[in-house]
Amino acid sequence: MSHFHSTQLLADRALLPNGWHNNVLLEWDANGILTSVTPNAVDDAIAPRAAGSVLPGMTNLHSHAFQRAMAGLTEYRSDPTDSFWSWRTLMYGFAQKLSPPALKAIARQLYTEMLKAGYTSVCEFHYLHHDVGGMPYANPAENLTCLIEAAEEVGIGLTLLPVMYQYSGFGGKPAHDGQARFINSPEWMMTILQAMQTQHPQHAGLRYGVAPHSLRAVTPESLKQLLAMLQQWDALAPIHIHIAEQTKEVQDSVAQLGARPVQWLLDNVDVNRHWCLVHATHMTEDETLRLARSGAVAGICPTTEANLGDGIFNGVTYTAAQGAWGVGSDSHISTSMCEELRLYEYSQRLQHRQRNVLVADGGRSVGAYLYQSAVQGGAAASGRPVTGLAVGQRADLLVLDDHHADLCGKQGDQILDSLIFCHHAQTPIRDVMTGGRWVIQNGQHQYQDQSLGAYAAALKVLLAD
Repeated sequence: MSHFHSTQLLADRALLPNGWHNNVLLEWDANGILTSVTPNAVDDAIAPRAAGSVLPGMTNLHSHAFQRAMAGLTEYRSDPTDSFWSWRTLMYGFAQKLSPPALKAIARQLYTEMLKAGYTSVCEFHYLHHDVGGMPYANPAENLTCLIEAAEEVGIGLTLLPVMYQYSGFGGKPAHDGQARFINSPEWMMTILQAMQTQHPQHAGLRYGVAPHSLRAVTPESLKQLLAMLQQWDALAPIHIHIAEQTKEVQDSVAQLGARPVQWLLDNVDVNRHWCLVHATHMTEDETLRLARSGAVAGICPTTEANLGDGIFNGVTYTAAQGAWGVGSDSHISTSMCEELRLYEYSQRLQHRQRNVLVADGGRSVGAYLYQSAVQGGAAASGRPVTGLAVGQRADLLVLDDHHADLCGKQGDQILDSLIFCHHAQTPIRDVMTGGRWVIQNGQHQYQDQSLGAYAAALKVLLAD
């Protein structure tokens, strides 16, 4: 990957955890970890100068990489009452066709797009474990390895979350043929994690965690077994789970478990800052407040939740309770960081018929609240040192084009408001660095043509039928 040989960068202005600063000198070590962040630094003409304003990179906290190849293929009515559940049937059929080389090609293209959009890290919620029909691969980590290789080749940070998926519904309902490639157990999960740790050791750019798919896809007993085993292996590992995405899921949970999904999880499991509850779309006010107090991260995926007709997250109550949250592109109907943040705020405006709804206590800029909160929440969900431009954190950053029509003349938080709420014909993100390496320069990725060619070839095969 092309990059400056320097381990320094001087920014005329940069967004640090405590706000905007001028003449910020950033320095990092050979591992891409920031060793010094100095505002009001003297320009000694040695450090390369950033071409524009500098922001911390963003974590995409929820991704199903293979679904990037489905984008645009499900926008037709397949059922008189088309919903998430009918979409899921189409997704199962698509998943049956995927080979490991196709998965890697799709992931490479997706991760390149994410970098261009300002995501410097991704949490990959991966459940396509086996070959067609559920047959095991000779290497059980075949697809997981493809994802690691794709992330490393394009230069994006990765939190890899193998998914435990056992059943088709609450009460241990047997899995059906469309889920055969997903099915595993707590023992399989821990065996695969230990094998991956040996083959691909964790480092600042790679982290392992687990993802019990949902309360409907596991049982209370198997969930607690997985968590106990994980505690012995890595007590700090991230834990992600789909929860309360659909009203039917809530109804089925009440019928089978005697409680709503978020309520049951909070009552029966030690939900803490290592957890990410993805979607959590349908919560009561009490659940919302309890989730905020738990320290867990709410994983909000506004474009996918809108595309699937899921509903709207209770952002007003959650924000007032100072709950942690981040955004993910999930099914990748959009890979735009700005669109996720914008749609999150717009969903609250539509629901409450007000403007400028999501702001922190005492704050005024919606863009500043959205951007800085999503950086913090996404970092927590990733379990990696990517909380911003601070000593000990990874040198993950974006350089904006200050001459872009939507940014020229803007100062301070106006930059964030304009970045998020202006609909850009061309991206204002000029350069992207991950771990001290330039992976996007002047809007281009070194391997973008190669990635697109492999993606197009894979898609041609997948769509042949």
